[in-house]
Amino acid sequence: MLGGLKALDSRVRRKGLASLDPSRGALIPIGMEVERGRVVRNGYGVFNLAWQFEHHPEWPEQIAREVAEIRAGISEAHGAPLHYLIWIGMGGSAEDKAMYQALGLLKRRPRLYLLDSTDPAKLHAIVADMERRAGGLEERDIWKRTLVVAMAMGMTSFEPVCNLEKIAVFYDEFRVDSRPNIYYLTLPGSLLDKFAKARGYRRVALQLDGADSTSGRHSGPLTRGSLYPLALAGADLNEWMGGAVLSPEDIQTAWRLASFLHTQGAAGRDKVTLLLPRAWSGVGSWTKQNFEESLGKCEEYGIKIVIGERVRMNHFHPPRDPRQDRVFLGIERKGSPGGTNEKLAGTLAGEKLALLRRAGYPVAALSLDPAAPLSRYMQFIHYAVFGVAWLRKINFVTQPNVELYKGIANRLHAEASRTGGIAKTREWRAFAETKRCAVWRGRVALRWDRLSEACEPEQPAAPEHYAGLLRRFVAGRECEYGELTFFGDMRYSPRGHAMRAVLDRAAEALFRAALKMPADVCEGPAMNHSYHEMIIGHGKCFSTILIADPALKAGEQRADYHCAQFLATQMALAERGRVVVSITLRDLEDASLRALDEFFRQAAKYARTLARR
Repeated sequence: MLGGLKALDSRVRRKGLASLDPSRGALIPIGMEVERGRVVRNGYGVFNLAWQFEHHPEWPEQIAREVAEIRAGISEAHGAPLHYLIWIGMGGSAEDKAMYQALGLLKRRPRLYLLDSTDPAKLHAIVADMERRAGGLEERDIWKRTLVVAMAMGMTSFEPVCNLEKIAVFYDEFRVDSRPNIYYLTLPGSLLDKFAKARGYRRVALQLDGADSTSGRHSGPLTRGSLYPLALAGADLNEWMGGAVLSPEDIQTAWRLASFLHTQGAAGRDKVTLLLPRAWSGVGSWTKQNFEESLGKCEEYGIKIVIGERVRMNHFHPPRDPRQDRVFLGIERKGSPGGTNEKLAGTLAGEKLALLRRAGYPVAALSLDPAAPLSRYMQFIHYAVFGVAWLRKINFVTQPNVELYKGIANRLHAEASRTGGIAKTREWRAFAETKRCAVWRGRVALRWDRLSEACEPEQPAAPEHYAGLLRRFVAGRECEYGELTFFGDMRYSPRGHAMRAVLDRAAEALFRAALKMPADVCEGPAMNHSYHEMIIGHGKCFSTILIADPALKAGEQRADYHCAQFLATQMALAERGRVVVSITLRDLEDASLRALDEFFRQAAKYARTLARR
């Protein structure tokens, strides 16, 4: 297999894509984009960049030189040092940076902010934090000290354009030349390229070889999109890039893991519960996104990566129960504080794995070299994802369901532009005026307008109806896990942190404890580019999509696209026959959050009552 991958890569580099016949190469449908019988894009850059590095030892110095030029450009233009980095990107274009930050790899200046949402509240929270840390500097001087990088590896991605446009307004209002401060990484001719080029911003090739053979989620660890933040933080790029060059033995281990996960999934155990050392908890989201966005498009097979859970045996179905659909993967770093001697969520990681094994659950343990850089783990996971894709005959580089949601969002936004705002569009009016709605405490509104007419309430109260819907779809195995996705900032704003706490409690009490099923708590639309490839593609999820201040947001021009994404998410799910409801909050004040918390507590109580009947 490895020899075949390298032979295919060599042929593409020597003879080009036109030399390939998709019907005569088993690897082509797995890792390349094919249209009308022709190969239009190679997606194996995720592997060949590491192979090329062995012949390009100058690459680390090249990256260091490029980021030094960026710093110098800002200093020469504004007479100011670089203090802040705003990275504009969604899903795979941002998750690797979030992981680096969580693991402490980006502690040195510039301070990183991820703008992975079109909600104006997120940008407001970022600016507020920059001002708080600026030590009395005027906002005009803060923007002089800020580097902005926009990244999108899709031709139709409008989100980075929306956010870059908002940031450009700040520079224009303060009469600061933004061209030395704004760079972008994208495909030629994309929406982002057309907008940024017209403004005079500098486009940087994503890959050091000048090719475009990596998708956003595969851009880490070896593209500029992954290397620039590390270089700006002073990371050792020689060690980092060398760490991504795996030995044949490492690759075979990745494929053994892939075989294990595929076999368990084929037997119905497709909820891969990831157990991580506490110091590595930030690795979970990136790993989850890589698997689910790459492999979730298949109706037949699923592979749900479950993160952030405590191991509580009473939250799992017994091993011999036909509803038991879990497999456990423990990550151990032998001989380090992150290994089996580290406390993980209250108990020893090694003890957890042993307990699960003794109980009869399927368990795999991956032992990592604690001295190896994170890049080695990332490349290992890429190979494991490819291995599962090969065994299941799934293309692991395309994302058709993400494109479905983005297409709907763009159509809604275009209609909003014609009609004078999202609130005047046909879909928003239908959403706002539906009678399939129940209000709780005057602050929380549950809507089930995307479900079939048969899903009318047996109980008048909103929490009971929500719990009844859950039990209905769970009992028939139509839904096997849940998601609570909030369309708003939960990363930077205090109100968003409070919302996250409410949703975390709901996931624990209602989904995990009462229903014995995993649940994702995430922020939309960022995760629509990640988890939703599987939720729309494979299905079997009970989706709850939340937003606050919907009437206010619909009346604010800068929030129109954010609201379009909120509706488009539900529409894409409904179009594919998936189960989705929405919850709107009057606002994010304490009274509304208390009402939402009570809503979920009552739903959990009623779900437990139904389970005992």
